[in-house]
Amino acid sequence: MHTDIHTYYNHVRSDMLRLWAGRRNRALHFGIYDENARDHAAALENTNRIMAAAAAILPGQRVLDAGCGIGGSCFWLTENRGAATVGITPLASQIADCQRFAVKRGLAGRTKFVQADYLEMPFADGSFDVVWALESVCHTEQKAAFFREAARVLRPGGRLVLLDLMRRERPFPAENEAFMRSFLHDWAIPDLDTPGEHAAHAEAAGFSKVALTDFTDGVRVSFRNVHDMSRRWLWAGRFLHKIGLLSGVRLRNAEASVRQYEALQAGLWGYFLLVGEQTS
Repeated sequence: MHTDIHTYYNHVRSDMLRLWAGRRNRALHFGIYDENARDHAAALENTNRIMAAAAAILPGQRVLDAGCGIGGSCFWLTENRGAATVGITPLASQIADCQRFAVKRGLAGRTKFVQADYLEMPFADGSFDVVWALESVCHTEQKAAFFREAARVLRPGGRLVLLDLMRRERPFPAENEAFMRSFLHDWAIPDLDTPGEHAAHAEAAGFSKVALTDFTDGVRVSFRNVHDMSRRWLWAGRFLHKIGLLSGVRLRNAEASVRQYEALQAGLWGYFLLVGEQTS
């Protein structure tokens, strides 16, 4: 049974804030390294930059961050693209973090955060110019339903931009399927779809001009960093768990953070950008 998203993020919150997010980025996502981004902080910003360029986000456009985490992409888009951002997450703890960080950055009046499920969003049809989904759709079993809801809240001509983990094939041999589950479930991910399955969901929901780009090579360093950090810490984590000072969720998160990179190196999954235009 996979860890549910509320349990997962509430347990690993302190680890992510301390070890990954950074004061400037407030990013829970991974970073894309290239000639313009050669360290962790720059790579995190680069992920936002690549997605914003793919969606051609302009000043004043309304952008919905579907699965906003602790607000990092909303802050970046507001400050760097002049977008009017709304972030949603089902976790009350993340909404509290978003609001606190927005005040600290002087953005409390320029971005908004709503506790909501991206499968049933509390917005009228055609409310947004862009729906942004960064490492969030992986957390639902109902991926096709997400694309339908994204299409509903977009205006005609609006764009969907999605960047996420995706499996390379379906199905794998049984041993590889089991290995994938061994890290996905402990990251609160029920399963991954293939790039082709994501594109099919988008087209069935009414999106046109659907395009996929493979960013696996660019993000490999970021996933390797998580692997290395977790592997070095595991001995201490297992001891702390044994004496009752560390939750099982946090320990399994670290173990999964080692296995994910092994699965990546084995070619079982990758990191893909999808864009599409709402035409209905």
